[in-house]
This record gives sequence, structure tokens and C-alpha cells, in this order.
Amino acid sequence: MFPDIEYLEWITGRPERADHDLGSSDLRRRRPEGEGVVPPALEDLPAPPSDVGLDALLADAYGVGTENVLVTAGATHANFLAVAAAFDGDEEAADDDEESRRERVLVEKPGYEPLTATPQGFGATVDRFRRTPDDDYALDPDRIAGAVTDATRCITVTNRHNPSGRLSDRETLTAASRVAEDAGVPLLVDEVYAPFDGERGDGPLGGPTAADLPNAVVTNSLTKFHGLGSLQVGWLVADESFVERARSVGFHVPGVAGPSVALARRALHDERRRSEAPADADAGRLDGDSRARIAENHDLLASFVADRDDLHGFVAPGCTYGFLAHESADGDEIAEAAWEAGVLVVPGRFFADADRFRLSLGRDPSAARAGLDAFGDVLDSL
Repeated sequence: MFPDIEYLEWITGRPERADHDLGSSDLRRRRPEGEGVVPPALEDLPAPPSDVGLDALLADAYGVGTENVLVTAGATHANFLAVAAAFDGDEEAADDDEESRRERVLVEKPGYEPLTATPQGFGATVDRFRRTPDDDYALDPDRIAGAVTDATRCITVTNRHNPSGRLSDRETLTAASRVAEDAGVPLLVDEVYAPFDGERGDGPLGGPTAADLPNAVVTNSLTKFHGLGSLQVGWLVADESFVERARSVGFHVPGVAGPSVALARRALHDERRRSEAPADADAGRLDGDSRARIAENHDLLASFVADRDDLHGFVAPGCTYGFLAHESADGDEIAEAAWEAGVLVVPGRFFADADRFRLSLGRDPSAARAGLDAFGDVLDSL
């Protein structure tokens, strides 16, 4: 029923085997040693009061009620539940005969493969609307409106865009949500990269959000910006009825583990301390570490691309990854040549554009610099 997710099968184990990891997009932190379970970055952080739940910390960050938050086992789990809830909430379609059921999902292209594979697993047909390199992959609400049909049941976008890193502003997100509202369907906005910037913004976790827009369903996690992927903690933010449908679907699949929730509370409590006391050097250590890495790695990536005449592409301000093209080799040729030299980059076919590849600096700046040097040698050899 559910199709293979070729990207996840391909990437699994490669970051650990690569000499230089320019494929992982999360800001990877040091993992616990041996049989340890507490990430070193969380060891010395204070826990919030025992009566403050993770859902309350998230609700506070987004300025919503706890009834608008569902804690999940990562963003992929949140997206799965969101798509399932979008289908489950279509009461009109459930009353129709099978042939007239609304079962189409509209997803951006290029885009992250699981966002198309999951609705296909539910039996949906996936339609695409384009985000083009001609305008640096900007999100165009008019393109969404032009691709919506009476059979569309969910619209899915990422912000920042994965794989290009383009960040949509509030006005654009508002226009996209109006398209979804007019169509009577949810706008699913995967915001795992929204906080990526060297400077903290005003939104939750320091990035923009669509959480309070009409028909918007927002997902995020502690994996990308915080580098705490081992916790497998994410969340979904939406109106109360949508959250309840997602929660009901969640009973059919495994949920998030209690120890992960406890550790995630530390991370989000640290985040709240940072927002409440931005001048306090001891507050918000995770946030500060991530933003310092983003600022330095963005400059490394932007300079690398600008200095090479054989590469073409857009490096978004404040972002640590980009979707690039080579003058004479396609994405698979680049990725294969790099892998032979111990360098991991991601071919663009996993994002529905085989001509390009994603280059990402998620490791610490010294490792990123060494990786770019090695990758430069690969490009020179072509």
C-alpha cells in the first residue's frame, strides 16, 4: 500500500560512512556515548516545572491553546497524521460513492519525497504545482490556485522550501492559506526549516509560521534546527477539530516515547528562557549555538557557490543548504563522483529534479569547511 521512500532508503547509514557529510540538512549535535540516552547538549539544562507539559510549552511558543497542539514522534509522524486527518475529515466525500470520492493531494515540486509518498500510501493521487528556479523557487499562491481542483483534499508546502532553502514571507503564506480556505481544504506547512537563520525572528522558535492562518496545519520537530533527531519528537499545530481528528488517527500508529518527551521539555524550556531573556547569555543555549553555526555555514556555502563558475543555483539568505546545478553533470553524476571520494551530497531526483543536487552544511563549521574543500576537488576532477 505505502510506496518505498527511495530517498530515506538511500540516505540511511550514509552520513555515518561518509568522510565528509554534505548531505545531512539537520544541525547535527554530538550523540550520547555508549548506552547513554541524554544528548550532551541537554545534560546541564534545567527542566521546566513538573506541571508544565510539552504541549503547554509548544502552545506558549505558538501563542495558541494546548487544544491546538498534538505532540508526535517527529515531523514525519506529524505529516502522516495531518494527511490522514485531512482525508478523515472529508465527511462529504465519505458519503459519496467510491468513484466520486475526493482523493487528490496537491504538493509543491521540487519537493521532499515523503510528502508525496505518504498520501500515495493512503490511495490518493498526487498533483504537483511548480516552484521554479527562474524566481529562486518562490512560493506562488497563484500557481497553487491554478492547480487546485474540486477533488483536492490537502495542499502541502514546506517553509523554508526543501530542497532550495527559499523562505516565504508572511504575506505569501497568508495568500496561500486563503487559497486553501476558498477550496475548503487544509494547507499543510512543514516548518522544520523555518527557524534556520543566523538571526532570531519573532515567530515560534525564531522563524515565521503559518500556525494562526485560516485552514493552516503546521508541523515541526526538534530534529533540524535543534539537532536532536535522536529524541524523535515533533508536533502538529492546527484548529481544535483538526487536532482531534489527527489524535484519533494517532491511536492506530506508535506514538512518542515518554523519555523523549521529558528531554524535549528541557529543550523547549530552554527555548522559552531565551525568548523571555534574550540578553541573558545563560539563556537559550541551544538557540544560540544553532544560530552561530547557521551564520558561519551559510557564509561558507554562499562563498563556495559564488567562487565556482561550474555551479549554478540560489543560496537563500541565512540558510545552510541549496539546490544546485552543475554545468555539465546531472545530480546523480555529481553524487556518485562525490561518494567515490568520500563526500555525501544528495541527488536531485529525490526531489523530482534529476538535473540538480542538494548541498547542505549541517555539521560544525570546521567539518563543513573540510567537506567543501574535498567536494571542490571532486568538481575540479569533472
